[in-house]
Parts: sequence; structure tokens; C-alpha cells
Amino acid sequence: MNSSGRAGRPKASSRETLAEAACELFLERGYDATSVADITQRAGVSRSSFFNYFASKSDVLWSGVDERIGEAVEALGRLGRSATGGEVRGVLLHIVRDFAPDPLALALRNADAMGLQDELVRDTGLRMVRLASAVAGAARVAGIDEIRADVVGAAFAAAVLSSLRVWAEAGAGRGTPEAVLHDALGVVGDLPWTA
Repeated sequence: MNSSGRAGRPKASSRETLAEAACELFLERGYDATSVADITQRAGVSRSSFFNYFASKSDVLWSGVDERIGEAVEALGRLGRSATGGEVRGVLLHIVRDFAPDPLALALRNADAMGLQDELVRDTGLRMVRLASAVAGAARVAGIDEIRADVVGAAFAAAVLSSLRVWAEAGAGRGTPEAVLHDALGVVGDLPWTA
């Protein structure tokens, strides 16, 4: 038991402590001026503890969403030949369902102050491609032609990531990301799932 106050595992989750420290530092110094060492020092954990939870400092922002996208990719892969647009929408809604404000929401809302605009564009693109590919793959398995599958995949992925951004920028207390995504999926509803 560490009662001397020395650095070690904090009482709160190290993952949460690291995310909180990173967000504080991004707001204070900016993203580019904050190092992993700065984050670990602020959190009171070792550098190796940081890398037990995150592969990079940008992963601090995306870890919650990445876990949900990973689950969605697996669920989309299991849909099979009889997949419907409604089932795909259900999988995508699960990504944002009960989504609480987290480091990504804070970063999206404070991108200018944190100096994260370019980083968020790049990282959003990576997640969008991953999710679009999974949706397009499910569409192809369900018999949708290649181009239509790619277009539907891109549209659905853009709806998910755009919904998170719009919700976060509006302020997490205003509605839910699920409601925003539901509206966005209505916009892409004009794209038929089947030919």
C-alpha cells in the first residue's frame, strides 16, 4: 500500500487519470506542446503505465470511441447475407448510445483552444475509413454492388462521426449523440441499402 504520497497507481483508474491530465494539458499548453512525459508527470503514473492504456497521445482522445467502433466492426461482420439497412443502422446507433462526455467530446468542443484541428481531421478520417469499410463489407456480403456499397459505407460512417462532432460542439448537455445520429441517418436514408 502506498501511503507515502509517492508516485504510483492513483486511487482512480489510471486510464481516467491519464485522460484527465492530458485534456488539462492540451487546454493549458496545446496539443503539440504536450508530451507523453508531461501527461504521465501530471497524472502521477509511469510512462509504461501510459503505454499500457494508450498507443499514442491522440489515442487518449479516441479510446472510448475506438472501442465502440471495434465492437461495431465485429457486429457488422456477423450480419451476413440477409443484412438489412435497419440492422446496420442499429449497429451504428450502438456506437453513440449512452455516450457520456469524454476526452473526445472535450477535444471536439475545444479543438481551437487545444490546437487539435489538424489532428482531429486526420484521426477522424482514420476512424471514418475503418467504419466505412466495415459497412461497405456488410453491404457487399448482402449482395449490394461494389460502388453502391462503398457510397453507403462512406455515408453511414460520415453520419456517425459527424454526429459525435455536432453533439460535442453544441455542448454535451444539449440532447444526445443518439438523437443527432438518428437525424443524420435520416439524411442518408435516401441511399437505398439494396439495389
